[in-house]
Amino acid sequence: MAKILIVDDQRNMRTTLAMMLRGAGHEIEEAQDGEEGSLKGGTGAFDLVLTDLRMGSKDGLDVLRAVKTDQPLTEVVVMTAFGTIESAVQAMRLGASDYIEKPFTEEELLVKVSKALENRRLAGTVAMLTHEFKDRYKFENIVGRSSSVREVLGRIVRVAPTDAIVLITGESGTGKELVAKAIHVNSKRAERPFVPVNCAAITETLLESELFGHAKGSFTGALTARKGLIEEAEGGTFFFDEIAETPLSFQAKLLRTIQEGEIRRVGENKPIKVDVRVIAATNQDLLKAIAEKRFRQDLYYRLNVARFQLAALRERREDLPDLLTYFLARYNRKMGVTARFHENVPETLSRYDFPGNIRELDHMVEQAVALVQSGVITADDLLPPPASPSDRPPPRAAGKTLADVVDRAERAAIEDVLGACDGSRERAAELLAISPTTLWRKMTRLGVVYEGRSEGR
Repeated sequence: MAKILIVDDQRNMRTTLAMMLRGAGHEIEEAQDGEEGSLKGGTGAFDLVLTDLRMGSKDGLDVLRAVKTDQPLTEVVVMTAFGTIESAVQAMRLGASDYIEKPFTEEELLVKVSKALENRRLAGTVAMLTHEFKDRYKFENIVGRSSSVREVLGRIVRVAPTDAIVLITGESGTGKELVAKAIHVNSKRAERPFVPVNCAAITETLLESELFGHAKGSFTGALTARKGLIEEAEGGTFFFDEIAETPLSFQAKLLRTIQEGEIRRVGENKPIKVDVRVIAATNQDLLKAIAEKRFRQDLYYRLNVARFQLAALRERREDLPDLLTYFLARYNRKMGVTARFHENVPETLSRYDFPGNIRELDHMVEQAVALVQSGVITADDLLPPPASPSDRPPPRAAGKTLADVVDRAERAAIEDVLGACDGSRERAAELLAISPTTLWRKMTRLGVVYEGRSEGR
């Protein structure tokens, strides 16, 4: 399915074309003249613009110029009347993908559209791998050339110029905040603030006050009135990371904020209008959370407008060499060294599953560059040591249930990681690829107590 803009000053023609293309599974938007077509076509929200050649003060060539100036990857097909072949040839010289001569059949139209969309796919695949493309859209931190990465880049280019709410899902460490930032910097709000908040890192009692603000005296310690973080993002983008970790009571208020464009500070009844774009992210299965009554279904549907599903690193192993090169260059530059990888590193690491995804690889390379002595980093310098027999959980005793075995394994894993981190819950949660709140809940349920340092616990 592609998103197609139909530009024609004849309403009947627009309606007929829209029916044909929707029947082929495409998403259609219409523009009633060349001026509207130029404005909409230049937003980057469309894969293909189908424009009539002869219109009013702004004709199809004007639409073509506007689209190709602002969005060179958007394909344009020009519809021409009999006897206007010269104009069609001019359109091709200006960058049109093709032209179709009226009157035409539905089959002829669909063939032309299919050909143009294939051109876009191929051109997009090549363009997304070039430095010019990444420089233009500020994608320097989104690394890779796999089909999943190219799909994400293409969706960012299409979605960013709109004000659509975005939901980003994927395992911990897959780069959800990077995608959110890329959407922001390519939007019309790029000059305004980007405010990220990890909802799992704020306690339930403080969450509402932090995000919505509070009035003076609204609770103990509220000595002055305070603006919330959502207000700080006025005109820009607010990124709710780990949205599934918020309590249901807060979710109800967040839903109202999204729908009405207003907030209420804690302790105040007067609503405050806010203009922010909302991007939310989670590593959880929200449909499962809804079934378990941990997430509101109405909020899910409100957030799930433009969806990004980020692939785990083990699902895009072909990106590993590029990622290794990127992180090595970053930390060589940061630490002022010239470390390099042994030639067997990419192949060896391609057999590792990376439970912590790109974040784990990032930390691996940083640590290896910091500790390397010979200047050559081997796979052993990067990969965690294999578990010794003493580290493996003992076989379950007779009569124990599967739940008992799982609880024992989770308890042992949490205790081991807390020990390695000197009790830092924040670092332990990062290594376990779960949120700090989830770690705290598991520790409480399993009765895990670790008397290490208090920082980050």
